[in-house]
Amino acid sequence: MEQIVECVANFSEGRRTEVVGEFVAAISSTDGVAVLGRESDVDHNRSVVSFAGEPAAVVEAAFAGIRVAAALIDMGSHTGQHPRIGAADVVPFVPLHNVSMDDCVRLARELGARVGKELQIPVFLYGEAALRDKYRRLADIRRGGYERLRECIELSDERRPDFGPRFLGSAGACAIGARDILIAFNVYLSTDDVAVARRIARAVRESSGGLPHLMALGLLVKGSAQVSMNLSNYRITSIHHAVEAVRQEAHSLGVAVEGSELIGLTPKAALAATAASYVQIDNFSLDRVLEIQLARHFGLDVE
Repeated sequence: MEQIVECVANFSEGRRTEVVGEFVAAISSTDGVAVLGRESDVDHNRSVVSFAGEPAAVVEAAFAGIRVAAALIDMGSHTGQHPRIGAADVVPFVPLHNVSMDDCVRLARELGARVGKELQIPVFLYGEAALRDKYRRLADIRRGGYERLRECIELSDERRPDFGPRFLGSAGACAIGARDILIAFNVYLSTDDVAVARRIARAVRESSGGLPHLMALGLLVKGSAQVSMNLSNYRITSIHHAVEAVRQEAHSLGVAVEGSELIGLTPKAALAATAASYVQIDNFSLDRVLEIQLARHFGLDVE
């Protein structure tokens, strides 16, 4: 395959398995696309589907998933811990192989125009695809959630979508963008006090003066306080550094880290760097990873 682009689509449904199955089937049945991973969370009421292929095929698969989700998910009755504005809430394109960020920007804008016109869903472009600086950050688009956007989309120029109508139907709105690889993971705390998780999230995230390229929220999930995090540049802030920052803040508040979980996929380099950081290997590089050397010299894909 000459070009490979990834799409990591986030849908506002994590409880009705039959609905999740419908939009996953719409994506996976698109020729030239492979579903790399899928997972759903009941408390977040959210599913993440990662798929990849040649650019045109991935755009078709994304449109198919959005169309099915829009038909089956009613945002007027949706509840969940995670911020959201629509049935197909976030649809980012990520360059993987022989694809530039500019290519992904073009794909995002093309898809956004099509979703707005054919599905009559308001579309906000974000990340590298943003047409307005104030919408580069996803958090700024989703501030106040579906409910707040429903109140102001018709009247406020500040909340005017880039494509589609200036009103919200049952499918809500959709944020479509282009970005680099992002690592999403959650840390669970030894308390059910969500205020503790929110305090820790404020302390560690970049927007509050914490670690660069780290976004964080405090939520209540599975009966435990959770710090939900996104790393937009794992080369600068590693998984290990983010977790250690949470651990230190938690310790200062008298709670502990009980475990963590990855959401979606993560690069091998990020996991290798985390392991090296944890055991303090000063001379570590990816050249010391056996599988990488075998792939480089012999073309072997070793599990």
